[in-house]
Amino acid sequence: MPEPQKLDRYAELALTVGLNLQEGQPLLLSGSAESLPLLRALTRAAYDMGASAVVAEIRDPLLDRIGVEEVREQFLDYVPDWSVQARLRAIEEGAALLSLLDDDPNLLQGTDQARLQRRMQATMRVRRPYLEQVGAHRVNWLAIGGAAGGWARAVFPDLNADEAVERLWQAIFATVRLDEPDPAAAWKEHLRLLEERAAALNREHFSALVFRGPGTDLRVGLAPRHVWKSAVAEAQNGVRFVPNLPTEEVFTAPDPNRVEGVVSSTRPLNVGGTLVEGIRAEFAAGEAVSLHAERGEEALRGLLATDAGALRLGEVALVETPNPVYATGLLFKNTLYDENAASHIAFGRAYPDTLGINSGADDALRAAGGNVSMVHLDWMIGSPEVSVWGLRESGEEVPLMAEGRWL
Repeated sequence: MPEPQKLDRYAELALTVGLNLQEGQPLLLSGSAESLPLLRALTRAAYDMGASAVVAEIRDPLLDRIGVEEVREQFLDYVPDWSVQARLRAIEEGAALLSLLDDDPNLLQGTDQARLQRRMQATMRVRRPYLEQVGAHRVNWLAIGGAAGGWARAVFPDLNADEAVERLWQAIFATVRLDEPDPAAAWKEHLRLLEERAAALNREHFSALVFRGPGTDLRVGLAPRHVWKSAVAEAQNGVRFVPNLPTEEVFTAPDPNRVEGVVSSTRPLNVGGTLVEGIRAEFAAGEAVSLHAERGEEALRGLLATDAGALRLGEVALVETPNPVYATGLLFKNTLYDENAASHIAFGRAYPDTLGINSGADDALRAAGGNVSMVHLDWMIGSPEVSVWGLRESGEEVPLMAEGRWL
C-alpha cells in the first residue's frame, strides 16, 4: 500500500481534475473491500471540498462468482434491480458518481461459460437504464483504478502479493501523471492537446477512417452526424469533467452499416474472466461476418451473441503510442487502462455525445445514426506499426497517424 500522502494526492486529483465535484453535491462511491484505504481517502477529500454527503457501495466480487456457480438453474436469469434503482435515485438527486475498477480479472476463470454468459446478459439487462443515464452524462461521473490484491497478482503473477500491489500502484500513478512535479498542470496541458485534436477532426468531418498495419486493412465509415470527443465531457448539470483517469483518446461514432475490411487486435483483452488474444475480424456492410481468436474465442462469441447490434461497431478511438499507459509495458487486463494504450474500436453500443445528442435511449441513438446494443466491448487495434488516414468524401486519404504517432 502506498504512503497515505500519495493516496491523498490521488484522491484529490480524481475529485478535482476528473470528477470536478461541486460544493454541496452528494457523492456515490463504489469499490471493493480491498480498496477501503482509497475509498476513505476519497471520502475525506470529498468532504474537504464541500460534499453534502458521501455514500459508499462496498462489494466483494467473489460473491458474483458464487452467484454464477451456485444459483439454481431456474433462477440464473433473475438479477434484482434494487441496487440499480438506488443508483437511479442518486442520479435524480444530482449525485456525482465515482467507481473504482479494481476487480480481479481472473476471478471468473474456470466458471461454466454458458452459465456465465446467461448471468452477464441478465445483469446487462437490469443495468441498462442506469448505463443509459451515465452514457448520456446526466451527472458528472468518473472511473479510476485501485490496486486491489487480485488484480495486482493477475498483472504481476511472478511477484509476491505485497510486491505485486506496490508495483501496480506505481503503474497506476504513472498513468495518471501523479509523479509529475505538478500533476494538475500536466493534466491541463494534456487535456488541451486532446481537445485541440478533437476540434481539428470535427472541422475536417471525414467520411471514414482507414487503418493499415500487420493483419489490418480496415475502413471505418463515420456516422453522418458524428462528433469527435476528447477526454473532457459536460454533464447535463453543467459540470465539465473527465470521465476516465487515465485517458489518452479522442473518439467518435462509426456508421454501423459502413465498416469494411479486415482487422487484427494488437493487445489481449479480458472478457468475463477469459483473456482473449489474437482477434481477427472481417467486416462487410458494417457487420463482423467472420470472427476468430487465437485464445478465448468461445468467451468472445458468447458475449457478442447478446443481440444483433453486438457484431457492429459503436466507437472508434485514436490513441497515440507511446503514451504513459503504453510506456508502462504492462497488460493491465482492465479495459480502463488497456484501451488507453492504443487506438481501438468497440463492438456494440454507441455513445450519445459522439452523435451530438443527450439521450441514451435506443430510439434516439438509432435516429442519430448510431449503433444500438447492450454490449460495449473495446478492443485494441493500434500500435507503432499501424497507421491511420482520414478519408474525404472525394476519396482523398489524409494522413493522420504514422506508425502510431499523430502527424
